[in-house]
Amino acid sequence: MKGANVTLVVEFILLGFSDLPNLQEFLFRIFLVIYLSILLGNGLIILITKTDQSLQTPMYYFLRNFSFLEICYATVTVPRMLTDLWTHNRNISLWACATQLCLFVTLGVTECFLLALMAYDRYVAICKPLHYFLIMKHNVCVGFVVGSWILGIPVVIGLTNQIFSLPFCDSTELNQVFCDIYPVLQVACGDTSMNELSVYADVVLFGIIPFILILNSYIRIISTILKLPSATGRSKAFSTCSSHLTVVTLFFVTAIMTHLQTKTNHSATTERVLSLLYTIMTPLVNPIIYNLRNKDVLVALKKLLPT
Repeated sequence: MKGANVTLVVEFILLGFSDLPNLQEFLFRIFLVIYLSILLGNGLIILITKTDQSLQTPMYYFLRNFSFLEICYATVTVPRMLTDLWTHNRNISLWACATQLCLFVTLGVTECFLLALMAYDRYVAICKPLHYFLIMKHNVCVGFVVGSWILGIPVVIGLTNQIFSLPFCDSTELNQVFCDIYPVLQVACGDTSMNELSVYADVVLFGIIPFILILNSYIRIISTILKLPSATGRSKAFSTCSSHLTVVTLFFVTAIMTHLQTKTNHSATTERVLSLLYTIMTPLVNPIIYNLRNKDVLVALKKLLPT
């Protein structure tokens, strides 16, 4: 933003849905229902996979962590968005914005890693079934999950510090419903090309590489499934992967489309829609997908619910 005045920024303004003044109450109710559904649905998966003895396998251990992650992911952004819609006060302090962005990106990195782990788990189960419990030992699974949660933290903290160390211009309005990387860079003064390069490098490291690993796992899985002699065997093998594959597609397609846009061709409206998709829709549909497409979870749910 050349020629703009540099100012000491202490807070930003999240424009969010301010362009829809007549729909504020309606949007509040919609997002409140969505958020409560996310908490209930993912909480139910955590409860089922923790208490049902038939679900004490690595696959459901990863699913339990993934559901907890989805609750955290939605909680970083949705309550703040609900507050803005209810109070019409869209100001957010610099530190609160930096914290929200750091947590949001960190959880996004964790999600990429967990999805890659879940794909690897399905690869071992289908392609190396005789060695499954030897490879996917509990302590190994715990190590994988812990690594997924903490591996990206130092890099994301460094990226957040780099972004919020920039000088900001007079305009501090972020055309987004929460603090995300590109809206903040848009109100920064001076050259942000190095910051954008850092973002792209992180997207490749924490987004593209896990996505390639997932693709590699599924290429091997599909190749193995196609070699199975019976149609019933092929159908059963694929059914164990279909839920995960649906979630992967929904998350990665929207996330990669959002974060691979440059600052010059960036559309705020497009990003708002895409961000909402992978911030809210993935946590929302995750329990629906796993409950409707996974027979083991359905059976465990029926045992849990009173008859």
